[in-house]
Amino acid sequence: MTSGDIIRSDAGSPAIRRAALRRMAVFLPALIFVGMAVLLSWGLTRNASDIPSALIGKPVPAFSLPPVQGRTLGLSSGDLRGEVSLVNVFASWCVACREEHPVFMQLAATGTVPLHGLNYKDRPDDAARWLDTMGDPYTRTGADLTGRVAIDWGVYGVPETFVVSADGRIAYKHIGAVTQEALQEMILPLVKRLRAEASEQQP
Repeated sequence: MTSGDIIRSDAGSPAIRRAALRRMAVFLPALIFVGMAVLLSWGLTRNASDIPSALIGKPVPAFSLPPVQGRTLGLSSGDLRGEVSLVNVFASWCVACREEHPVFMQLAATGTVPLHGLNYKDRPDDAARWLDTMGDPYTRTGADLTGRVAIDWGVYGVPETFVVSADGRIAYKHIGAVTQEALQEMILPLVKRLRAEASEQQP
């Protein structure tokens, strides 16, 4: 028997295989842990508001909703054509909606851009009381009692805010509370650009 035969025989022995399995048992959990840590770190560093929407660039879904209780103007897809506008999905039970509401009240006071409210799965009395108490920044409101319209818009949760172009297409989606920073650095510059594009396309 040659030395090569001995080596091949030892490499296939049960003892060697058991040792290799033990080493794998030690290192495999560590590798899994490292992989999960990398994924978690990546997820934490992502900005939730940057999650893309499949509806970007597409016409707003067809819908027609009655106004929130105590308001006179409802909201429909037809109302979102002819000028650049914002659509904010909100609810009286939404904590983050309270955080962004002062931003929208200031925006409404300037008259910079029409802001419409899509009230998501709210009790009529609660929605009316919330707007009466917090202030109503919306040009129009739509009471989406079942949440069906919000689903068609691809809403993950409240609050979410959409920028809609003059031709009724969804140009941008912001997930979470809108801050002054997001408004000034992303949303309003986009509104300005969309208005310029709409003016260029006019005969």
